[in-house]
Amino acid sequence: MPADLRAIAREAPARAAFHDAVIGALGAVGLQILVNNAAIQRLAPTGALAIDDWQATQDINVTAPFALTQLFRENLSDAQGCVVNIGSVHAQATKREFVAYATSKAALHGLTRALAVDLGPDIRAVCLAPAAIATPMLADGFAGHEDKLAALGAAHPTGRIGRPEDVADAALFLSSPAAAFASGSTFFLDGGILSRLHDPA
Repeated sequence: MPADLRAIAREAPARAAFHDAVIGALGAVGLQILVNNAAIQRLAPTGALAIDDWQATQDINVTAPFALTQLFRENLSDAQGCVVNIGSVHAQATKREFVAYATSKAALHGLTRALAVDLGPDIRAVCLAPAAIATPMLADGFAGHEDKLAALGAAHPTGRIGRPEDVADAALFLSSPAAAFASGSTFFLDGGILSRLHDPA
């Protein structure tokens, strides 16, 4: 998927083919909501982070959402649709070795605000920023360290990490008529973690 997204972002034939395939599959329903959810996470301290890993992170996490929004702009405009960018709590508060990922998500939050201004009133743009969610990417990062994964869940005031269904429900709400006045906004689906102070005392 990352390689495909990079091609869609940068190669005109890939962009056109992808657009036609998506719109053709939707048929008369049309495109009303674009959810930009794909992401990669390349972890390394600043001194050891490879530029290729930095660039790949920005390509997938920032450039691809912009390219897809650009690609489907006319379709979304026709439908008075909504772009939902899946950001992250790392745009607000991060950890060591997350410099590439945190930067990309901060940029995605900024992109959301800019798109809301640039595309309104025909298209809304909102950002949904989850904390830890039980995805394959999270599981891979904690492979062999289930105790640390449990501790991460317990650190959230809700007492658990999020479920994919939590994100889906929130994205559905933000893209629905019930949230029609929301644009350029970021909704933190964080289980309360950003409200919790962790200090050495």
